[in-house]
Amino acid sequence: MGQQVNPIQVQKFLSGVDYPCDREGIVSAAKSNGADDDIVRALEQIPDRTYDGPNAVSQAVS
Repeated sequence: MGQQVNPIQVQKFLSGVDYPCDREGIVSAAKSNGADDDIVRALEQIPDRTYDGPNAVSQAVS
């Protein structure tokens, strides 16, 4: 991955995510919320599993 994204920035694009949620749903929500390409790429690279909340997503991204 190129530049490391800030997990706090990632959270701004995950509003409205209904947890638990899988990677596909998280990526889709970020795109719908206008996330830039770097954030979308970072989310596409997190492990493909179910995330129980925003903290779990932040840990996977960082």
